[in-house]
Amino acid sequence: MTEQIKKTLTTEMDDIGKRLDVFLSETEEELTRSQAQKLLSDGLVSVNGVTVAKNYKIRKDDIVEFYYPAPVPCRAEAENIPIDIIFEDDDIIVVNKPKGMVVHPAAGNYTGTLVSALLYHCGERLSAIGGVIRPGIVHRIDKDTSGLLVVAKNDAAHLSLSEQIKDHKVSRIYHAIAIGKTDWNFTVDLPIGRHPVDRKKMAVIEKNSKNAITHVSVLEQFSSASYIRCELETGRTHQIRVHLSHKNHPLLGDLIYGSPKLPLNQKFAGMSQGQCLHAKELLLTHPKTGEAMHFVCDIPPYFTKILETLRKTN
Repeated sequence: MTEQIKKTLTTEMDDIGKRLDVFLSETEEELTRSQAQKLLSDGLVSVNGVTVAKNYKIRKDDIVEFYYPAPVPCRAEAENIPIDIIFEDDDIIVVNKPKGMVVHPAAGNYTGTLVSALLYHCGERLSAIGGVIRPGIVHRIDKDTSGLLVVAKNDAAHLSLSEQIKDHKVSRIYHAIAIGKTDWNFTVDLPIGRHPVDRKKMAVIEKNSKNAITHVSVLEQFSSASYIRCELETGRTHQIRVHLSHKNHPLLGDLIYGSPKLPLNQKFAGMSQGQCLHAKELLLTHPKTGEAMHFVCDIPPYFTKILETLRKTN
């Protein structure tokens, strides 16, 4: 039998009137609304000691108890997976992550990760600060985002790079295709936090959020899309995707923050396989030598083909 963990929550004034499934998904980051509804339908949630329906409305000082499966122990394992190495020395390794590869093991993606490939290539020569799941990982990019990542091969390098990122001294420049015509240059300065209903998503939101700044410039305009350059001043989860979607310019191929019904998403569905977003440039200071370093990698072939098609039909 799967081990279960019991958790107890007490409601507050701000929670009064919320549906129980909404309350659970908003309060517990690891629970989506559908997962909360599953717990309720399985009779694993009680309020004040009584099993209730998912549409139960929260009252002040309710005691909510629920059970959920204990997380499965996980650690990254080395796998012989080819990786595109842009630069490597005794302190750092810069790689060009392909689209479709997860950076580190997580639920549903325990193998085939970038970390697994790095462990095979580097052996024990990775920073231990990230633990057994994220050795060497200083920053991440999404599964369906391609491009440059710097990885720390020792703890001193990890601490230096983390400090540079914290102090906004690392420049991360992305190229993307956004749906619709955008202004030539603009900055999005809007806070990002966990989506209040869908816990797998992020959103522009004031409550429980962090400041997020994205600088956008247009490289090329098409009749129904824009080829853009995005420079991150901060590094929030899904930042570019959330900011552009909030401005009504979701990234081409992004079905999480855009819609599969949009004509361009339908047209390029077989080609994009996720958002058209590529981490093209990375500027940082070498953690040991103090040298200013600038790395660049080409946009992937699928991205180039989409641009060529857009130019032909412009």
